[in-house]
Amino acid sequence: MNKRERLEEITRLVHKKGTIRISEIVDLLNVTDMTVRRDFGELEDKGILTKIHGGARSNKAFQLREFSHSEKHVQNIEAKRSIATKAAQLIEDGDTIFLGPGTTVACLAEAITNPKLTVMTNCLPVFTILSHKKSEDFQVYLLGGEWRAVTESFVGEMTNTLLENMHFNKMFFSGNAVKENDIMTSTLTEAYTQRLALKHSLEKYLLIDASKIGKEDFTTFCHLKDVTAVISEQLTDEEHYRYLTAYTEVISE
Repeated sequence: MNKRERLEEITRLVHKKGTIRISEIVDLLNVTDMTVRRDFGELEDKGILTKIHGGARSNKAFQLREFSHSEKHVQNIEAKRSIATKAAQLIEDGDTIFLGPGTTVACLAEAITNPKLTVMTNCLPVFTILSHKKSEDFQVYLLGGEWRAVTESFVGEMTNTLLENMHFNKMFFSGNAVKENDIMTSTLTEAYTQRLALKHSLEKYLLIDASKIGKEDFTTFCHLKDVTAVISEQLTDEEHYRYLTAYTEVISE
């Protein structure tokens, strides 16, 4: 194995595992400790990983900063619109649904065309989009509570108290990261509100684009095995597809 192949293999391994120890690379690639340290230094200079004590951490593996709703809105927008189109096809007239926070869910709000629907959301941008859809049988409600500026949504005790008395036949939600069986977000308060809405929903659909797969965030609020299906854009990475289908149904075509 030449140097280029070795660097490619280290990159693949660290992105797959999130963190990796020097001793693992030494054993797997049959190279010296010093060689691995030099390779880590080169890959760190390229922005691929960050050296940590005894190993390295993938720069793709953990979301170090939660992006705001407006920042996320322009990221992977075509993938999000593709996901939204697929999700909208699962909504039927007369449904009572919950839409969680997130820009992919906001794209779904734009894609909804049903004239008869009851929608609950704790996300202000989602509510704003839906409030312009005028129909006598189209009802949309915004759940108030503690304002969370980053995601432009409401969380906390007031929101949760309202959710305790509500039930939905479908919920469409997103997350910041999906790693193995875990669906993750950035704060405990938002995680609890999402978890509560999921508990009160019969069908649960995760809307997630490929950039979130294999990453980690602060806290887990749901598991892939517990969702009805994952809705994603057409996945070009077969490993991503196998990753998700190991736990649940995937709608990506």
